[in-house]
Amino acid sequence: MTLALDLGSLSMTEIIRLQNLLSQELSRRFETSAAICFSDIAGSTAYFARFGDAAGRQLQQLHIDLLERALAQHGGRLVDTAGDGAVSFFTAAAAAAAAMCQLQKDINAENVHRARDHQLVLRIGVHWGSVLTDGVQVTGDVMNLCARIAASAEPGQIRLSRAAFRELDIGMRLRCRPLGDVELKGAGRAVELLSLDWLDRERFPVAVRVRETGERIELPLQDIVSFGRMDIIEGMSANDIVLTLPDGMATRQISRWHFELRRRTDGYILRSVTSHPTLVDGRALQRGDEVPVGPGTVVTLSGVMTLDLLGSSRLDGTRSDETMVL
Repeated sequence: MTLALDLGSLSMTEIIRLQNLLSQELSRRFETSAAICFSDIAGSTAYFARFGDAAGRQLQQLHIDLLERALAQHGGRLVDTAGDGAVSFFTAAAAAAAAMCQLQKDINAENVHRARDHQLVLRIGVHWGSVLTDGVQVTGDVMNLCARIAASAEPGQIRLSRAAFRELDIGMRLRCRPLGDVELKGAGRAVELLSLDWLDRERFPVAVRVRETGERIELPLQDIVSFGRMDIIEGMSANDIVLTLPDGMATRQISRWHFELRRRTDGYILRSVTSHPTLVDGRALQRGDEVPVGPGTVVTLSGVMTLDLLGSSRLDGTRSDETMVL
């Protein structure tokens, strides 16, 4: 049925009534609550500049291919791509969270076979709210806010809005850590966010503690984490974790590049990259040796520094209020 209107003959009151009628019909037919996910490649601008358009486009395609596989497994739908980012749609927040965790795990498995400089690293945001959709197109302010949530995330991190968190089941909530109010660029206000832990913290440490100083160092969410005393080389970061002691002479006993943690799907592998003495739970390693490590592992470097690999708060006995269940 086609409704023909002579808009020029309508009074202001009639136009306002028509606007209200159309707004109500739009909401009735197309408005729904949904989970929106925004995933974006971290460091893509520098990657394109360094390796060129062909390599950059291949990394973008890998992002989309792995994302579509995770969406198929968890009932999600890809609704938009723009440059290095992608927007996904879910009818349930739990499915969205599970899919984004699966995506990060699939990226981890893929990165095992890729050189460090060519690894895929994503920032991910998840938000829950009202959208308008006809089954194909999806629109709403939820999508804009979700993109800003993703932009605020650390590389390799999944961040959730409080609205998305409230839609999760208890098991998934237990894997969330509150971040407090976060200022989002372009949002004009602070938004309460949480970080969703997609790794099994019974297998993956979250930090290292230096026994000699008591310093606790959080591990970055990346597939290879390098440790050593050198901080900068040719203007670029030499190590992800720079190891120093108050005694400069003792620090020099630590190699410039001492060891790496390499993330696998079932835990970290520690790989020695030095001929200096390295002990893992009392076992001496030679250069190139690899050994599985996890929370509770003790690493001794050159007899001058001892590192304890720490698990989550529930595993290492530190504060238990880092996980939120509300």
